Amino acid sequence: MENLPQEWTVEDGHRLTCTYPFRNFRQALAFTNAIGEVAEQEKHHPEITLTWGRVTVRIWTHKIDGLTESDFILAAKISALDKPTD
Repeated sequence: MENLPQEWTVEDGHRLTCTYPFRNFRQALAFTNAIGEVAEQEKHHPEITLTWGRVTVRIWTHKIDGLTESDFILAAKISALDKPTD
């Protein structure tokens, strides 16, 4: 877990979770769409909750109901995304 980006936490011992704040719904939606593009490229799809000014992402490998290297890779790629500011 030393490779876990600092904004992420381990939830219930088997899920990665992170909440990103935004100033408005438009920014949160744009970030959600960017996550979707990365998820498609990785063929690894997180649970995403979009609300006004907030995006919460949860990642785990459903097949084993736990964490694999792919989960940490996806978390790092999501963390590296540019956050919308318009």
